[in-house]
Amino acid sequence: MVTTAGAKEAAAEIDWLELMPAEDLNLLENMPEVSHDGDGPAALPDEIMTGRVVPEMEGKSGRIPGFVVPLKTTQDMRILEFFLVPYYGACIHVPPPPPNQIIHVKYKKGFKLEALYDPVWIEGTLQIERTENDVASSSYSIVAENVTPYEDEDVY
Repeated sequence: MVTTAGAKEAAAEIDWLELMPAEDLNLLENMPEVSHDGDGPAALPDEIMTGRVVPEMEGKSGRIPGFVVPLKTTQDMRILEFFLVPYYGACIHVPPPPPNQIIHVKYKKGFKLEALYDPVWIEGTLQIERTENDVASSSYSIVAENVTPYEDEDVY
């Protein structure tokens, strides 16, 4: 690999599953098949919604891809604060993902997004910090250093 002097080294990628403790991952992998009979939407087990975290993720710097659920915008529609979620439609459709699969992001510069189904990369340092509001609850937070459109580097 050739690097040029002064080139910024790419931030390490954080995988969403790294944010989920083994016991929650096990619960998720062993969920009974969802039945669509009944009145309400399918729900995740209460135990997985506790928001347990992986302590080793505190202070981990890197970048993580995801979808934006805006929480605070400017008058010209720049997004300053949002939940980052692993799949499109999370928090809009019921039920929301577990809190350890939602990251509360603040980005002072703000950014504009063409459409909510456009994924982004968030760069920053993870903190274990619970945020609760009417939309959802998150177990992690990041003060973003950078927000960029998601482009899969593996596609040529």
